[in-house]
Amino acid sequence: MTVKDILAAIQSPDSTSEDFAALPLPESYRAITVHKDETEMFAGLATRDKDPRKSIHLDEVPLPELGPGEALVAVMASSVNYNSVWTSIFEPLSTFGFLERYGRTSELAKRHDLPYHIIGSDLAGVVLRTGPGVNAWRPGDEVVAHCLSVELESSDGHNDTMLDPEQRIWGFETNFGGLAEIALVKSNQLMPKPDHLSWEEAAAPGLVNSTAYRQLVSRNGAGMKQGDNVLIWGASGGLGSYATQFALAGGANPICVVSSQQKADICRAMGAEAIIDRSAEGYKFWKDENTQDPKEWKRFGKRIRELTGGEDIDIVFEHPGRETFGASVFVTRKGGTITTCASTSGYMHEYDNRYLWMSLKRIIGSHFANYREAWEANRLIAKGKIHPTLSKVYSLEDTGQAAFDVHRNLHQGKVGVLCMAPEEGLGVRDHEKRAKHVDAINRFRNI
Repeated sequence: MTVKDILAAIQSPDSTSEDFAALPLPESYRAITVHKDETEMFAGLATRDKDPRKSIHLDEVPLPELGPGEALVAVMASSVNYNSVWTSIFEPLSTFGFLERYGRTSELAKRHDLPYHIIGSDLAGVVLRTGPGVNAWRPGDEVVAHCLSVELESSDGHNDTMLDPEQRIWGFETNFGGLAEIALVKSNQLMPKPDHLSWEEAAAPGLVNSTAYRQLVSRNGAGMKQGDNVLIWGASGGLGSYATQFALAGGANPICVVSSQQKADICRAMGAEAIIDRSAEGYKFWKDENTQDPKEWKRFGKRIRELTGGEDIDIVFEHPGRETFGASVFVTRKGGTITTCASTSGYMHEYDNRYLWMSLKRIIGSHFANYREAWEANRLIAKGKIHPTLSKVYSLEDTGQAAFDVHRNLHQGKVGVLCMAPEEGLGVRDHEKRAKHVDAINRFRNI
């Protein structure tokens, strides 16, 4: 049995669940990996100079053992997230430490501690096998996967699974990720594939859409409501493009911060009106590497009020981190909220605490999403309320270039990768629904 036989079954309109269950599984498959013996290859280089094209490999790897509560999925398409970039440049630390620690937790978890790491935290594909205890999913089901891998053996995770002490991000802190022809996931990562989207479109929202939903909409995040002024950094990017859509769909007022006219045009195409091109307006929040410039915070706040009719920001959707965090805290209204889910410009944040404590503002840390939040975010995609922001699609062989583009911020929205799918545009089941939303679906492709 080869991967081609699996693909033939997926592409056949007559294949049944029984047909998929009867398919012999291949002994090996192609996957995107980084290698443990190369973790020092970029030592001494600046972050920008570390090249994912040199560290990312396309290898033939053995099929992992299927355990209880798990599923093997034929991956038709995946996408590149920043965590894939971090893995590929071994920053802020090598992910092999994650795999080693996971491997020590149980006999079954030892599978993950390998000298190679199969990366990727998104997928759209078809269930091939399910392990003991899986009843909700069957071979042949068309699915997408969210990236929360959780054990739930501790009471801590039963109110919010993101608080489980054994919570991990699949394909980043676990092995057997989605940038491959076959992936191993827990069954409670699976969700129905939106039927009006192609494989690559369906794979694109996963991580970033769910992250933005929790950070902005969920009660575990900012709890956005109608009328809120929401400052969105990087509003045309992978995370920001979904935050912008959630704000617009939820009756809030997004103030979109971008770094070029082209990115401003993308925000307008999504329906946003209040846009700040920080490059054109020349904001420099740091005088030098160690000193911020409060005058620039004030100039930025004045510009925001011009766009909001004199109102301050209710919620800041933060992810750049060090470069912007001081300004974010400053411009937030009294009693407002700064939610942060990343630090792409640096992890050591500095801000003037007087503007936080005396104005009763809140900083909320937000990381990915629990299963319910991911399900709700995916449901909005399936209903055509929120749309993929896919701009470009690469082959599995060119994943290194895709990661390079994301690393250098040469992309818009999300960058997809075809895994088992032989070409773009496959997998659409509801053409009537697609026709209603096709312009929005292709918005980022038409840049």
